[in-house]
This record gives sequence, structure tokens and C-alpha cells, in this order.
Amino acid sequence: MTLAAGEAPLALLEIGLILLGMGLLARLSARAGMSPIPLFLLVGLLLGRGGLVPVATVSEFIEIGADIGVVVLLLLLGLEYTGRELQQSMRENWVSGAVDTALNFTPGFVFGLALGFSFVRAVFLGGVTYVSSSGIIAKLLSDLGRMGNRETPAILSILVTEDLVMALYLPVVTGLVAGGPPFETAGTIVLAVAAVIVVIGIATRHGTRFTLLLLGRTRDPEIILLSVLGIALVVGAAGEYVNLSAAVAAFLIGIAISGDVARQARVVLAPIRDLFAAIFFVFFGLEIDPGEIPPVLALAVALAVITALTKYVTGWYASRRMGVGPYGRRRAGAALIVRGEFSIVIAQLGIGAGLDATLGSLAATYVLLLGIAGPIAARLVDRRAPRLPQLERPPV
Repeated sequence: MTLAAGEAPLALLEIGLILLGMGLLARLSARAGMSPIPLFLLVGLLLGRGGLVPVATVSEFIEIGADIGVVVLLLLLGLEYTGRELQQSMRENWVSGAVDTALNFTPGFVFGLALGFSFVRAVFLGGVTYVSSSGIIAKLLSDLGRMGNRETPAILSILVTEDLVMALYLPVVTGLVAGGPPFETAGTIVLAVAAVIVVIGIATRHGTRFTLLLLGRTRDPEIILLSVLGIALVVGAAGEYVNLSAAVAAFLIGIAISGDVARQARVVLAPIRDLFAAIFFVFFGLEIDPGEIPPVLALAVALAVITALTKYVTGWYASRRMGVGPYGRRRAGAALIVRGEFSIVIAQLGIGAGLDATLGSLAATYVLLLGIAGPIAARLVDRRAPRLPQLERPPV
């Protein structure tokens, strides 16, 4: 980005004010016990086209920061898992995962078709309603002191399964929106899905060797930070050239890196993720005209209510299969309601591919609603729980 003479101070001022505002909102959201993601979306809505205080000088910087943000976000998500963990989760929890997919992808897909969306746009909307926010839920469980609860493994198993499904879903939808002849589109999808399977296979059997090949035996935090981030950006860019989204490529790189390097990379990259992921959410809000929200508000509310209930049923069912008692099942169901980063990533991919802007405004409104309602529901459900230890039922 080249700035004209005299614009540099203005650009620094705009960036500084935006970051200060986001920091203040993050503090307020922490005190309120909610995720800052809905507030970051609101910042984007206020500063974007049709907003109260549009910013133009730093729009290119924010756009580049958003691209980096989605890469780092998915990279860190991939670093949370090993290929073996993903395979084990699929073997043990595929039934709950299938129920989750059927209950939560279907409403968005059906709503999309009922609205007259094309098949591809309906598939995108199904993805938006399907996936819970693993980042928000993990923090929520930690803040509420529930990491040791009996229902928590059921919640985490659903999140792991969803993340693995996303690794397959994202390249498929990327291929669908790439256009071209059907044979070419099918080839793109097959290639992308094959890449996912191959990487998971390599990570399962040769993760340690692959990590040594990429990074050697270094334990220096600076080297790990620069190397892992550089690899993710390079591979993400290469993925874009072959119609495999940068987000998916970064997720696969995260899965492939294992051992102590992965653990250290999660630590040193966390502040980078927090900064650029926040910019990503602001950028998504910048792309949406607030005037487009009122026409989709009723639909977003209906979709939020329906999929909050279907997620609740998902959590109830998954925890029941693990032998959790009634109150634990309620906690599991309420914890899964919240949607966040992945829903925005999916919608952003659709907008970037030239799909109708209605998808973006609908997704933003939907995430705003459930990003606020989800944490509230997770807290309220405990008020009906008994204070004494409960007897859990045996596994089904």
C-alpha cells in the first residue's frame, strides 16, 4: 500500500484508534463474560461502507491483515490436533458427528434453497449454521471451570469432528465456486480432498519426521515463530493458485506439524493470532453495509432459534452416548450453541468468490445473535443444576 504525502500520520492514527477501540471492547466483553467477536463485527459495520465513520486510508492494510488473520486462525486450529487424534475422534464419535451434521447443516441449506439461493450459496449457508465456534467454546469452558466435567469430552469430540469435516468441506465449496466446466470442477474438488487425506496420513505416520524436515531440531521461539508463520503463508498462497483456499492449506500445515514444535508454536503464535484474527472480523464487518441487515434480520433470528435448538439436541445426544447425566447433557447442549470464527470464514470465502452479498449480511447477523446468546445460555443452564454431585447413567 502506497500512501500519498501527508497520509502516513492519518493512517497511523486510524490504525491506532481502531486497535484502541478493539482493546476497549475486548475488555468490556471479558467483564461481561462474552466473546469479543460480535463486538469486532460491530466495529467493522460502523467503519465500513454505509457505516457511521467510514475509513478509507487503511482499508488495504486491514484487508491484508484479514488475509493473514484467517491463515493464522486456521494454522493455530490445526496445531491443536495431531493426525492420530483426528482419526481416533472420527472412529469413536462418527455417530454423534453424523447427527450433528444432519441436524445443523440441513437448516441452513434448506433455508437457502427456500430463499431462492443457488445450490452453491445454500451449501455455504449450511456450513455457516453447521459449525460451532471451537475457540469461543474452549475459552467458555475454561472460564466456567468446566474443563474437568464429565460432559466436556463429548463437547470436545463434537468440536474436533466438526473441524475435521471443515477440512474436507472448505476445499469442496472452494471448488464449487471456482467455476469452469463440471469436469474441471470435479477434478479440483478431488485434488483438494486428496490433499487433505494425504496430509492427515502423513501427520499420523510421519508427523515427527515431517516437522524435522521443515524446522530441524530448533527450539528457539523466534525461529519457530518466523518459520511456521512463513511456511503457512507460502503454502496458503500456493493453495490459492490451485483453488485450495489459504485457510485450508494453513489448517493442514498445522495438523502436519507435531511434537514439542507444535506446542511451542501455539504459544508464540497466539498473540499474532489474536491481533490478526481480530482484524479479520473487523474486515468482514467492513464488507457489509449495515443497511443490508434489516431485510435479513427476521430470517437470521429464525435461523438462530432453530439451530440453537438443533445444537442443543446435538450436545444432549453426544453426551448421553458417553453416559453423562441429565444436567451434564444440558450443559453440553448449551455450550455448543455459539457460532463464531468458522462461520465467518465460510461466509467470507463465499463473498470473496463473488456470491451474493446477502450471504454476508445474513451470516454476520446470525453470528452476532448466537455469539451473544450462546455464552449467556451456557451460564444460565447451570442455574437449574443441583448443587450436590449427580449420579451419571451408564454409557448407552
